[in-house]
Amino acid sequence: MNHKAGFVNIIGNPNVGKSTLMNALVGERISIITSKSQTTRHRIMGIVNGEDFQIVYSDTPGVLKPNYRLQESMMEASTSALKDADVLLYVTDTVESYDKNIDFLEKAKQSGIPTFLIINKIDLLPSQEALEALVEKWKTILPDAEIVPICALEKFNIEQLLVRIKELLPDSPPYFDKDALTDRPARFFVNEIIREKILENYDKEIPYSSEVVVEQFHEEAKLIKIHATIYVERESQKGIIIGKRGAMLKKVGMAARTEIEAFFEKKVFLELFVKVEKDWRNKDKQLKLFGYPLNNQ
Repeated sequence: MNHKAGFVNIIGNPNVGKSTLMNALVGERISIITSKSQTTRHRIMGIVNGEDFQIVYSDTPGVLKPNYRLQESMMEASTSALKDADVLLYVTDTVESYDKNIDFLEKAKQSGIPTFLIINKIDLLPSQEALEALVEKWKTILPDAEIVPICALEKFNIEQLLVRIKELLPDSPPYFDKDALTDRPARFFVNEIIREKILENYDKEIPYSSEVVVEQFHEEAKLIKIHATIYVERESQKGIIIGKRGAMLKKVGMAARTEIEAFFEKKVFLELFVKVEKDWRNKDKQLKLFGYPLNNQ
């Protein structure tokens, strides 16, 4: 029996639903999802295995013009996805303007990689005619791409997209163990779940100035003990994260613990601490410690 395997990279601008699509395709909650832009900071792999295939999906940070070193690392993750894919999924939605980050779109067009143009959130369109007009417009912008309208949240057209992706995969043995779900360790998902709760519970600059590091992760038969630190850039932000009499930190901790327990299907004891690391988003040494690849390293 021939075996197919390949890398399918999901790219596009912030807030078009890349992470929702990733989770729908993988069938598991791999990427965190919030209504805020720039939720995804790392390139995250989700692996789908069948008897005769293995698809390695990559969710990437949204394309943006970097304002600091952290965003440069995020942009590097998105750009690298144009170089090492067997199939590209370029995700847009029904309200995004066509000329947003046109340079990146041009790079995707010139990559020579088989590309699907995914139009997400089609449930928001008023009519079939509106969808057809959108499809025609995108045909002129990415003429070689195969256009697939979807609603990732409702999993509409996801199965059909999966069939087409499998058809385009090259013949290859699997790249990862056939029981693997992701390339990331357990600690990474704890980080991401806590960071998701920060994104959900704080406004303005706080979520973007915060980073989470799991300092201890001790797994027993029926319990996982976790000690995690939330880093912020200023003392004033530390006060906001903790809240009056620790109320906000407790709220985030309870929400994160519930989510982590569901993810690992075990009881969790979670301790959260808050530290200040001044201007960490622009410090190469700190970014490296936090696990961000930098193109000059």
